[in-house]
Amino acid sequence: MKEKVVVAMSGGVDSSVAAYILKEQGYDVTGVTMQIWQEEDRETLEQEGGCCGLGAVEDARRVADQLEIPHYVMNFRQEFREHVIDYFIREYRSGRTPNPCIACNRFVKWEALLRRCMGIGADYIATGHYARTGRTAQGRYAIQASAAVRKDQTYALYGLTQDQLRHTLFPIGGMDKEAVRRLAGQAGIPVARKPDSQEICFIPDHDHGAFIRRETGATEQPGNFVTADGVVLGQHKGISHYTIGQRKGLRLALGRPVFVTQIRPDTREVVIGSNDDLMTTQFVAGNMNYMAAEHLEPGRRMMAKIRYSHAGEDCEVTSVSADGSRVAVRFAHPVRAITPGQAAVFYDDGWVLGGGIIL
Repeated sequence: MKEKVVVAMSGGVDSSVAAYILKEQGYDVTGVTMQIWQEEDRETLEQEGGCCGLGAVEDARRVADQLEIPHYVMNFRQEFREHVIDYFIREYRSGRTPNPCIACNRFVKWEALLRRCMGIGADYIATGHYARTGRTAQGRYAIQASAAVRKDQTYALYGLTQDQLRHTLFPIGGMDKEAVRRLAGQAGIPVARKPDSQEICFIPDHDHGAFIRRETGATEQPGNFVTADGVVLGQHKGISHYTIGQRKGLRLALGRPVFVTQIRPDTREVVIGSNDDLMTTQFVAGNMNYMAAEHLEPGRRMMAKIRYSHAGEDCEVTSVSADGSRVAVRFAHPVRAITPGQAAVFYDDGWVLGGGIIL
């Protein structure tokens, strides 16, 4: 009997090729598009990009028809609201910078989708992420860096559990983007040249402050821009509009480039400083999820990424909490704009050891 796999189909070329590969490999393949959008009116939905619009459903359905596989739309709006949108708003209002894609992967695309698919008899779920799965010599399931270095998405997948990884396939993890597009063209997949989505899917205009205002119906309280020692430089429009390292949109005429170096939610102060003030070597990550490593110990050397676009930097563990949930780390060289709320993901020889949220 063929093993059953449900492919999360976003309507893009990556998940479409993932479905094609799995069918060619002999799996019993079903495509599912996740209904996560919150808007109800058709005009708004058609304007939304990425995986949040009706266009995604229509593209995924066309691909499924061409591949001759079943396709369904599953409603995950409640899970997306709770684990992604509410979290996103809560973090920005607390002076932290969230990563909604990580939350969506962990709690919606895997926890909710996997649970529902296993309930209808699936053996695996699969996505079009650029990552590879494997098992370590100690038998732990883990993710390895993709063959496509520039497209590698392991950073956003660090939160997956051992059970989730056991039931996960990444069919395009050994390919680069152009190889994926070539295969899509050869297979006649209709979205072979569809552009990649670049923005947060539910905020296509990139204005997260305006999004939070629309969602909550509340006008955020302004506060002061200050120097590190408390000198007031001006007034800002609310801490949710800012993130560590930000330069654009500050509207401060100080005669030199300045950046956000700290956000103080208790006093609603946004601290302004120089680029040099953003450079640091130490941080603490909490809420750790372990993957290739069962735990980390002081003195462990590894590589860490502190944001999706970060190339990574060598580092060393300086301390670990008794329960392993917090890890203190020191970089070999100063790193720019280590940002509370973002993820720190730890690697060794291409394996994801684990990761946590920067405190």
